[in-house]
Amino acid sequence: MPNWGGGAKCGACEKTVYHAEEIQCNGRSFHKSCFLCMACRKALDSTTVAAHESEIYCKTCYGRKYGPKGVGFGQGAGCLSTDTGDHLGLNLQQGSPKPARPSTPTNASKFAKKVVDVDKCPRCGKSVYAAEKIMGGGKPWHKSCFRCAICGKSLESTNVTDKDGELYCKVCYAKNFGPKGIGFGGLTQVEKKE
Repeated sequence: MPNWGGGAKCGACEKTVYHAEEIQCNGRSFHKSCFLCMACRKALDSTTVAAHESEIYCKTCYGRKYGPKGVGFGQGAGCLSTDTGDHLGLNLQQGSPKPARPSTPTNASKFAKKVVDVDKCPRCGKSVYAAEKIMGGGKPWHKSCFRCAICGKSLESTNVTDKDGELYCKVCYAKNFGPKGIGFGGLTQVEKKE
C-alpha cells in the first residue's frame, strides 16, 4: 500500500514522522516527542536508549526487565537491589528467591586497614585524603594547612621552603634562617655578635 503521508510511521503513536522530527532506532522511526521509555516515560537519546525487539527502554528499566535478577543486580557493584519494577508496570518473571547477603563487610580487617593507612597532616594531625592532599617537604598536607609557619601566608610549590619538618615562605625563611649581614634578609646593617 502506498504511503501518501510522505514519511515513515512512528513506532510509538503510528502517525507520520517527517524527516525534521525523525529519530531512528532499531530500524524504526519515532517522533522526538514519542522517543520515550516504554516503562517510566523518560525522554531517551542515542546514549540512554536500550532496545529489545520492537520495544525501547531507558537503560535502567531495560536492566530491571531483561537484566540479571537477584540481590545485588541492577544498580551497580555492591548495591542491594530488591526493586522489581512493579511501580513502572514491568511484569517480571520471579525466579527462586536468593538468600540475602550479610550487610557487614566480609573482611572487616581489610576494611579497617584501609581506614588506618590514611596519611596524617604534620600541622593538624588529621587524616589527609587524596582530594585535599598537597605534598611539601616530602609529607602530605591539607590545602588549608599548607601555610607559612611564621606569617601564615598560603604557600605554593614556587614559594615554599621547609626546615626541620615545618614549612615557610621564602621571605620568612630568609629572614629567620638565611645569612645575616648587609644585603641579606632585609637587614640594613651588620649584626654584632656579643
